[in-house]
Amino acid sequence: MKNKFYKLLFLFALSLFAVSCSNDDDNHDDHDHDTSEEHTFVRILLSDEKTTELTLFDPHEDKISSFTAKFAKSSLYTTESGRYAGIVHRDNNFVETFDSGLELHGDHIDVDDVPKFGVLATSALKPTHFKSKIGEILTFNDGDGTLSVGKEADVNTAGSTFKTINAGLLAHHGAMATFTNGTYAITVKDNSVTGTLPEKVKIIDNTGKTLFDAKIQTKGIHGNASDGVYAVFGSASGILVVESNGNQKLIDHPEDFGTAWFGSILETASAGKFIGYNAAKGSYLIDVVANTVKPIVQNTTIMQCKVSYDHTKLAVLLHSGDFKLYDISSLQVAKEIKATTETATDATLKPQMAVTDRFAYITSPTTGELIQVNLSTLAIKKTKVSSTPYMITILGYENSETHSH
Repeated sequence: MKNKFYKLLFLFALSLFAVSCSNDDDNHDDHDHDTSEEHTFVRILLSDEKTTELTLFDPHEDKISSFTAKFAKSSLYTTESGRYAGIVHRDNNFVETFDSGLELHGDHIDVDDVPKFGVLATSALKPTHFKSKIGEILTFNDGDGTLSVGKEADVNTAGSTFKTINAGLLAHHGAMATFTNGTYAITVKDNSVTGTLPEKVKIIDNTGKTLFDAKIQTKGIHGNASDGVYAVFGSASGILVVESNGNQKLIDHPEDFGTAWFGSILETASAGKFIGYNAAKGSYLIDVVANTVKPIVQNTTIMQCKVSYDHTKLAVLLHSGDFKLYDISSLQVAKEIKATTETATDATLKPQMAVTDRFAYITSPTTGELIQVNLSTLAIKKTKVSSTPYMITILGYENSETHSH
């Protein structure tokens, strides 16, 4: 009798354990997600050219939410964590922040809060160049050559604001890059070249003190990116590579470039590798360690050139409306499709693009729609978002895992 009782007790305990595991599984996504659908925790944020409307689109739920920005025609950027956006109103001398409400917890995502504007904001003179590294949110302010620096951790903190770093620069159309040690590479204008473009780059600390003076003089700088180790700047004299220890070098452009140069530099997921883009030449892979520049797409009709959210793919949208997706590691075309109608090269407002590992999102300013290209099936869907969608950025995470506490 006793043995029978213990057997029954064991079976009862085993069944409780099975139910418990089953319930626990209910608290987590089953890891078998449909890859033809967007990740649950990806969000698309859009601004409008003519109105202050800000649109947050949840593609997984096919849901639109509207918010009111301070000004119209704002530029949108995603912070390093993926949770927040920087909203830059250059012509109105103002920067504000936006919180998606999503929080990454290792292998899963929590909905920590409702989407809303952050407390963190600042007034600045022509804030233009935006970056976010080591938990910071930065703008280079063309109006006075200063940096505005805030912290992601302070986005929702009462009374929080950006601090100003003044490195004693002349006002210019500049840029900065953050190194992992907390120092900055920042452009310098010495008026050796006419116009607003800077000519040199120096290293400063977070007080604006010069740590390493500029070593290389160029004929003009525009566009930059950094992986925290190398800061890479587009320059009329070559590709300027700067390190936190003050080392600087120039990598030559391809031989057929003539006077052309890369005015845009993009980061990739591979250390020491960047994308250089020139509208008259195309997009190239720059290896700053090997000192090589290899063509990815050579085309003179590129309208948009963007890296994917995970930085492993390069998306190109031509004026013809053709969309091409390249694998950065192999430099080969992974997907291509006619995504939009043709856009005139002199169009005042052109489509903008953002790409996840599952979808390409392209604005249609003339129809007020967001075009969604399914990268698995190549199906196209259109969603009305605002009257004249202007800029676009991705928030959140390429992740569908949830957890109930």
